[in-house]
Amino acid sequence: MEKFKKLTSISQLLLRLTYSKGIGIVGKWKILMHLIETNTSQLSVSELSQIAQLHRTRIDFMTSFSALTSEIMEEKLKMEQFITYFDPMYPEQLRQISSPPLVLFYRGDITLLDAKKIIGIVGARQATSYAYKVIRTFIPELIKEEIVTISGLAKGVDWCAHDQTLRHTGKTIGVVACGLDYCYPKESISLFNEMCRHHLVLSEHPIGTKPKRHHFPMRNRVIAGIADGVCVVEAKQRSGALITAQLALEYGRDVFAVPGDILSGQSQGCHELILDGAICTTNAQKIINETQFYR
Repeated sequence: MEKFKKLTSISQLLLRLTYSKGIGIVGKWKILMHLIETNTSQLSVSELSQIAQLHRTRIDFMTSFSALTSEIMEEKLKMEQFITYFDPMYPEQLRQISSPPLVLFYRGDITLLDAKKIIGIVGARQATSYAYKVIRTFIPELIKEEIVTISGLAKGVDWCAHDQTLRHTGKTIGVVACGLDYCYPKESISLFNEMCRHHLVLSEHPIGTKPKRHHFPMRNRVIAGIADGVCVVEAKQRSGALITAQLALEYGRDVFAVPGDILSGQSQGCHELILDGAICTTNAQKIINETQFYR
């Protein structure tokens, strides 16, 4: 099947931009907004670089983009499943955030994005036994309400949230910071494979993309954008989980923070979230009650 050639011209362009080097999500969105405003998709690579306001990476982008012929794109997409920003299955809530992904690559059940309620569960990579107990207590109650969990497939809280959802026959979504041919961290390979088969794993990065430091905040914005609310279970004062929570607040989502030990510093981020207006959460019913009218 000729995946690439059957796409609309604008979807073809979005995919070529996604595979191109030397351009970030902001530059890609400058191009897309120009296309929407001018109702055209016939632009030269030089014009594209000017619209994206590329300077230092201009040559890298032009060389990379020009090399992506229809034949090469067809080969690249043979191993990919994806939806673009204009696809009906693209999450409406994610569309509303600043600079959402132009393309979401996936493995698994894409219909999970249409679940009646999706709750993010994030927290410390170096989680304590307390965090694991909280998650093991919360997850069964959330699943009874047919809530789908979403997290980042990282160590600690993320891993436990996905694992407990599977153990209690619920449904879960993982968002990763690399191409779907990588599993990061490697220790999560069994969970990753199970979720690719029977749940859902998402990435805005095509196959062949290794995890990079700046990919993780990008991953966090996708979690916050898809979720109806985000629950933080253990987070230090500076952590990726706090980035996810702050983005969720920015996007108008409810943020739930589980209080913890005031002396260890392991939950300092959660306590600061509570002081800043996050919902102090000591049981799953609080999440269920606060989100009952969503969607």
